[in-house]
Amino acid sequence: MKLNERQMELINKQIRRLLASDSYYGKMYREMGVTEIHSQEDFEKLPFSSKDDLRNAYPLGIMAVPEEEIVRIHSSSGTTGKPVIIPYTAKDVDDWAIMFARCYKTAGIGKLDRIQITPGYGLWTAGIGFQLGAEKLGAMTIPMGPGNTEKQLQMMIDLQSTVITATSSYALLLAEEVSKRELKDKITLKKGVIGSERWGDKMRARIKNELGIQLYDIYGLTEIYGPGIGISCDAEDGIHYWDDYIYLEIIDPITGKPVPDGEEGEIVLTTLVKEGAPLLRFRTHDLSRIIPGKCPCGCEYPRIDIIKGRSDDMFKVRGVNMFPNQIEEILRSIPGVSSEYAIALGRDEETNKDVMMLTVEADYNYSFAEMSEAIREQIKSRIGVTPKVNIVPIGTLPRSEKKTKRVTDYREQGI
Repeated sequence: MKLNERQMELINKQIRRLLASDSYYGKMYREMGVTEIHSQEDFEKLPFSSKDDLRNAYPLGIMAVPEEEIVRIHSSSGTTGKPVIIPYTAKDVDDWAIMFARCYKTAGIGKLDRIQITPGYGLWTAGIGFQLGAEKLGAMTIPMGPGNTEKQLQMMIDLQSTVITATSSYALLLAEEVSKRELKDKITLKKGVIGSERWGDKMRARIKNELGIQLYDIYGLTEIYGPGIGISCDAEDGIHYWDDYIYLEIIDPITGKPVPDGEEGEIVLTTLVKEGAPLLRFRTHDLSRIIPGKCPCGCEYPRIDIIKGRSDDMFKVRGVNMFPNQIEEILRSIPGVSSEYAIALGRDEETNKDVMMLTVEADYNYSFAEMSEAIREQIKSRIGVTPKVNIVPIGTLPRSEKKTKRVTDYREQGI
């Protein structure tokens, strides 16, 4: 999808903002001789920005306005390396709230809804982003934050919440608890706004059925405001993103070259009006594709497909490159298999070979032995690696209040 005139004008304003600052990117663009762009070709010659840049600029090296204009900072939820600190001006915070309220409206959520917020607050952008959008919308906000499932369920019943916001992992945990305690007739949830991690069709179906709600995928990342820069709609045909605030490209993650609309690749984002920390051509590592054409829902904003995974999620077993979504696709085809799984990678010292252990939850009404064999054969034939498969009853694997860790590589830990 090519830049329009308005977007190009806004990008040039961002370049001028950066050049006028003493920020990390301001210095970089001055050294490179970047002054403005006049075409799509000029834009695509601009360097990518990355999380490594932001870590190199720690703590506030990417700040592009005077400090007195900064009203808040947020930090990414990453667990390795230096944290990423993102400064926000008052306008940035308000723009984020406007986008988030637009997300709620796209999901058919209005002022008479009661929105229960379960993601974390603090430096993480999730909880406060969901709250900002709800308040901008004018809906009743129930700012629970993460954990304390007993209290979550009590408030859900007593306050008659109509919308739940959560990671898919925590939404699944709540759905299982509602089912276990037979509370479905006592809750009045209608919609779920789910984000923060990729989730498969089986998990989606379980949450939807156990809670009796319609689900919406919300998209965003701390570096680019936070959640709320896009959301799925009732047509369930992709995620609308707000192209008056961000410009989105899809590139080949290996070559860095843009791919045609409709082809899968890595999402690259440019902030068009962000003041505190403008980012041009930021590599997200999220994998998706632009969906050409108009959405059946009638919304005019462009769409991307739901996030398929991350280009940096890849792991290697016996020389074979693999992604979690490949495993999920196979599990989806096996009757009786749940959405929950865990992969452990190790090294057999006797044979000096990699070992992949796949633990999968399944319905006990099916033959675990037959399922195990089917999974093993499917992975062997479709991916080229033969895993060890362990089938366990539904509810055995740990549940998470945040994101579920799917792959643990013990080879990296020397175990």
